[in-house]
Amino acid sequence: MAAENRDSFTDTVSLLLRERSRRLLGSLLRPHRRTLWVLAAVVLVENASRLAIPYLVKEGIDRGIPPMRAGDGSRTLLVIVGLVLTMVVLQAVFRQVFLLVSGTLGQQVLLELRRRLFRHFQRLSTAFHDRYTSGRVISRSTSDIDAIEEMLDTGFDGLVTAALTMVGTAVLLLVLDVKLGLVALASFPLLLLLTRWFRRESAITYRRTRETVAVVIVHFVETMTGIRAVQAFRRQPRNEEIFDSVNDDYRAANERAFRLVGLFMPGIKLIGNVTIAVVLIYGAYRTFNGAVTIGVLAAFLIYLRQFFEPMQEISQFYNSFQSASAALEKLSGVLEEDPDVPEPASPVPLPASRGEVRVEGVDFSYVTDRPVLRGLDLVVPAAQTLALVGTTGAGKTTIAKLVSRFYDPAAGRLTLDGVDLRQLTDVDLRRSVIMVTQENFLFAGSIADNIRFGRPGASEDEVRAAAAAIGADAFITALPQGYDTEVESRGGRLSAGQRQLVAFARAFLADPAVLILDEATSSLDVPSERLVQRALRTILRERTAIIIAHRLSTVEIADRVIVLEHGRIMEDGTPAELIAAGTGGRYADLHQAWLDSLA
Repeated sequence: MAAENRDSFTDTVSLLLRERSRRLLGSLLRPHRRTLWVLAAVVLVENASRLAIPYLVKEGIDRGIPPMRAGDGSRTLLVIVGLVLTMVVLQAVFRQVFLLVSGTLGQQVLLELRRRLFRHFQRLSTAFHDRYTSGRVISRSTSDIDAIEEMLDTGFDGLVTAALTMVGTAVLLLVLDVKLGLVALASFPLLLLLTRWFRRESAITYRRTRETVAVVIVHFVETMTGIRAVQAFRRQPRNEEIFDSVNDDYRAANERAFRLVGLFMPGIKLIGNVTIAVVLIYGAYRTFNGAVTIGVLAAFLIYLRQFFEPMQEISQFYNSFQSASAALEKLSGVLEEDPDVPEPASPVPLPASRGEVRVEGVDFSYVTDRPVLRGLDLVVPAAQTLALVGTTGAGKTTIAKLVSRFYDPAAGRLTLDGVDLRQLTDVDLRRSVIMVTQENFLFAGSIADNIRFGRPGASEDEVRAAAAAIGADAFITALPQGYDTEVESRGGRLSAGQRQLVAFARAFLADPAVLILDEATSSLDVPSERLVQRALRTILRERTAIIIAHRLSTVEIADRVIVLEHGRIMEDGTPAELIAAGTGGRYADLHQAWLDSLA
């Protein structure tokens, strides 16, 4: 019973995956319905031309050759030869038209698929990207798209042609001679059984190849992304062992796919050759008895050749089709993933934000039954600089992420100027709230491009003014190309402190109402930190700020300090008030420990 339930569940999942894939494919093809009708007409003409040739050969043999032996009938044969040449030309022309139109259509479909995938990956929340590794994202965007492209490029046209040829040939065989046609089609049940077996086994196998290649890509990307840590901890041997294992799984999956093809294609060829031999023997016997003409037998042999040749094309196409089907399943799964932080159905406009932030009865957890925040209430008035202090895991960064709406609370709400963050459009929210972390990402391009990231239309003077305001202008102008200096991959040409200063300039230029600094000075050396602290007093003026820092030198500029522990507020006051609390106060103890470390 358990096995039956398991099989039933597997069949249900497979059906849902196929339905999801069909929905995706249908939505991609729907805008091109006219083109599809044109292709259908072209294919019909091409295949009609192809199927007419053996029948014309039959007519030429039966009606053209015998009269010529008698000294006449040359005109009949010439007409038939002319018709054959016409069919050959029509077939070639319409085949070329089909390839051109279908090729263009395929590239348009792939373009739209890539666009959708990229747009959707950007829309999905950080919670999705936390669990969906960058390697899997790259696998979906590269190898899975490539699998679909291979199917469109190498065989989709062949499949349509083959299907029409097989159906048309079967009908014409029966029209030419019912008995001989039934003998020829007697092999059809064997073909169906073999094809059904191949379809079932290859679906499993090619889904496995997509899964294993994704694992290979994930491991490769994560190793190269963390190459410094890999080399620092001498992780290379272990990583090579893991890569050898996942790579061997991929090899095994591909070998099984090749074995299936190695059984299917020769099997088709064997059935075809045996069928042709049987038809030739039986047809010769009936021709000898005068039941069928030589022309009919010749047409039969040509039609049978046309009947079984497409089976080879179908088997070749089926390889890429199964791989593409598995890729479509994975892509459709990603595209149907709903964002954890959705756009509001009825957004509330926020023309100009003052910057008042409220946290009202908020519960939140990353993992079920392991709460990080429980019933948290917090009010940050507009233009106040608030510092969050506490041990690791106290909930400081979680509050910052909730205020930035990278996550939504499980209970309660967060508001900006009285409006629930869930009612704000992403444009309004990102214009009003910006978060600067200790590992700000710098994109390929110049320093000026990276500063301008938050305001693409900013002028060169505005970029320079933003850099000067936070103290970055001096080191930037000292670089060989100044603001036009390329930062290279992830800002590799800059020190950690310089990258952080560029991130500060980016945030300052964006001019948000609420600025969140999450350990944003941790990568700065002492001279750079002093520069930033001086600049922060200017940056934070008349702006709401939430600062998370272990360095109390950064906290000192705050108007207010909150000490968190296990997601709860333990102390709340100005830095001076909390220090004055003396020994036993959490902030006072932290401040004294910091002073001792400086001594």
